[in-house]
Amino acid sequence: MKKITLFLALCAFGFTFAQAPLEEGNLQVNAGFGFSGWGTPIYAGLEFGVAPNISVGGELSYQSYNHNSGFGSDYKSSIIGIQANGNYHFNEVFNIPSEWDFYAGANLNYFSWSTKLDGETFDYGGADNFGIGLQVGGRYFFNDKFGVNLQIGGGNVVSGGRIGITYKL
Repeated sequence: MKKITLFLALCAFGFTFAQAPLEEGNLQVNAGFGFSGWGTPIYAGLEFGVAPNISVGGELSYQSYNHNSGFGSDYKSSIIGIQANGNYHFNEVFNIPSEWDFYAGANLNYFSWSTKLDGETFDYGGADNFGIGLQVGGRYFFNDKFGVNLQIGGGNVVSGGRIGITYKL
């Protein structure tokens, strides 16, 4: 964690040409990994500026984990998630410097959960696999195109938090 903090601090002093948040009509790509009680998820998604300070997006995520039950049975689970989200960006309201992008929003998601236990596969699907959640996060842009992001929130496969990169197209 100290290395990440040092890296971000050095980058903050080295790059000052950034423009954030995502402007209306523009598109950005987000990717990275998350924090979860069920393995380490990876995610990738797109976000589109639909109005001043408002963006919508979609995301795919994947994670797997192994569990030893302690009773001689081990199982492996895989989870695939699909998510739609919307965010409000607070830079204009709070007069935040342009290198930063602070946002909060909501998400609607679906996940497919599959578990292998003693050679047999169990798939979990249906209405119980839909969820809604809230998120809050921020990005720091090193230049007009590239930045890092950190988000916390719940209601989806990457619940807990995530860290990754952002690239404006």
